[in-house]
Amino acid sequence: MARRRQIYEGKAKILYEGPEPGTLIQYFKDDATAFNAQKRGTISGKGVINNRISEHIFTSLATIGVPTHFIRRVNMREQLIRQCEIVPIEVVVRNVAAGSLSKRLGIEEGTQLPRTIIEYYLKDDALGDPMVADEHIACFGWATQDEMNDIADMAIRVNDFMAGLFAAIGIRLVDFKLEFGRVWENDYSRIILADEISPDGCRLWDMRSGEKLDKDRFRQNLGGEAEAYQEVARRLGLLEGQEGENAVLDFDSHRKKRGR
Repeated sequence: MARRRQIYEGKAKILYEGPEPGTLIQYFKDDATAFNAQKRGTISGKGVINNRISEHIFTSLATIGVPTHFIRRVNMREQLIRQCEIVPIEVVVRNVAAGSLSKRLGIEEGTQLPRTIIEYYLKDDALGDPMVADEHIACFGWATQDEMNDIADMAIRVNDFMAGLFAAIGIRLVDFKLEFGRVWENDYSRIILADEISPDGCRLWDMRSGEKLDKDRFRQNLGGEAEAYQEVARRLGLLEGQEGENAVLDFDSHRKKRGR
């Protein structure tokens, strides 16, 4: 069998040439990074879980009319996706104060925001993915105004859907990151949802206990990263066992290891 040609390798995924023109294979790694890759590690089985969760969410979003790059899951770690031109803007949707928002504005983590906030960051590791405004995006031609209108509309629609999806399984959707791409049809392009949606790019808190079920467990050395990712998948019905129960895993053992 011929070896597939690697197109790109990022912090959490590898893209390979797809079996047909206009397609790619997206491979999910177990590698974990934080603070612009200053902290590195692995979360055992993360790639498998993120593949399943992202498949589930992208498939569900397609049913409500959100266009995505997802075609189908190939195996435990790989997806077949539509090739697209990535818009160099990360879109962060915030419902609750946490992370950099709390630090920048001095708002206590966990504060419910009066309204959903959409922020834009330039995808540039060397610059630390700086926050940018609509004026920057228009000035430097990273996206057109029509494209940004489509991106904002889709981001709000994705947020509304995901907030309900996670609330139904006892999880609070605090914030999350989205990426978008362009697909070309003759001389015209349209915006589609790309990348992934998983605990790597979402802040997910248990509604009852407040336990973090996302990559913040890695960022903050809380321990139990693999168990947290598995818990999200289990509640979504993607793993066997007790799909209907929303009792969060007991993380006391991980706290004790950290001396807390």
